[in-house]
Amino acid sequence: MRRRVIIVGGGQAGFQTAASLRQAGFDGAVTIVSCESRMPYQRPPLSKAYIKEAASFDRLLLRPESFYETNGIELLLDQLVAAIDRAAGEVVLRTGKRLAFDHLVLATGARNRVLAVPGARLSGLHLLRTAEDAEGLRRALAGAPRLVIVGGGFIGLEVAAAARELGAEVTVLEAADRLMGRVVSPATSEFFLDAHRGMGSEIVLGAKVARIVGTDHAEAVETADGSRHPCDVVLIAAGVVPNDEVALDAGLETAAGVVVDRFMTTRDPRIFAIGDCAVFLSRHADGPVRLESVQNAVDQAKCVAARIMGADAPYDSVPWFWSDQGTYKLQMAGITSHADHVHVTGTSQEGRLVVYCFRGERLLGIETVNRPGEHMIGRKLLAQNLELARDDIERHDFDLRAHVAAHGTAKPEVEKRPRG
Repeated sequence: MRRRVIIVGGGQAGFQTAASLRQAGFDGAVTIVSCESRMPYQRPPLSKAYIKEAASFDRLLLRPESFYETNGIELLLDQLVAAIDRAAGEVVLRTGKRLAFDHLVLATGARNRVLAVPGARLSGLHLLRTAEDAEGLRRALAGAPRLVIVGGGFIGLEVAAAARELGAEVTVLEAADRLMGRVVSPATSEFFLDAHRGMGSEIVLGAKVARIVGTDHAEAVETADGSRHPCDVVLIAAGVVPNDEVALDAGLETAAGVVVDRFMTTRDPRIFAIGDCAVFLSRHADGPVRLESVQNAVDQAKCVAARIMGADAPYDSVPWFWSDQGTYKLQMAGITSHADHVHVTGTSQEGRLVVYCFRGERLLGIETVNRPGEHMIGRKLLAQNLELARDDIERHDFDLRAHVAAHGTAKPEVEKRPRG
């Protein structure tokens, strides 16, 4: 009997699992169950180019419809998985239909965190997670409105830069004391604070939202100190919540995400979790971690596909991320949030930056702005676990490329990014 793989989630991770299975020669049935009505598409452009121009949605597609037909991948769109019946080896759709599986891959992603404040149901408030969200925000930004963005993370700042290019007046309200505080060093936070103020955005730190003011439509966002920030449009970009409820209800272990082992396997050996919804151990983190990035989704999907095909290699990829904010390209290799020492080269005036992030004497990662060469070399250094001492980088004549060339064994990999 042909084996059947059910993939829950039609995002990057779900798509890549199906594609990798077929590429590896899997001859069983492959089904992607997606709650969205559109074929799998890229999400990174949604907060950048896609909201700035009336681009065709087809440009976002990961593959055309013919790809799924040619490769025998069944797409069940606009469908929700209501439950996992582990005893029967089936997923139950909200319609009541049951789908049997030999292997189940949870690529359920995450959803936007909503604000539980008065006025949160007024019109004029937007979230940004889907193509429909981006298209709605694009329409709202027409005419250069006053935009208030709640949240100074990647999405909020990418939209801020794009909206300024469209002529909008932009205010970013960040509850923490620095931008992107969960994921970058203070030096990089400060760089982008200066950069966004230089673009003309108002950035307010330590700004906890108390309520949205208005009768029917949002007119202002009020913070805990009583300050009011007038608006025509509000974007809530205050983080995400992993979609782990169906796993929890099925008796799988969860901890703000679906807990998996080194092979991305849950406590049920037939069931995997990958991408934004998965919590896993990484040698690059100081504990269990859940990562939101294209790299993580793609590489974990490849790991699971290989596991289904019989491979015995654990997931061990170097995490890397990027964020395009105006003319500034932020790239990170490694996980730097728990660093206790940084060494910075470059300045805001130069528009370029390299930040080496250490914990004790151990290099955790490298953050760069408009320095793609150093980013790629940093990824190689971390992948090969090469030594790099703090004393080395603090020398005035230190050269990262020369250091890796002297100690490494392979050429830097060529960066592959989604289109858009």
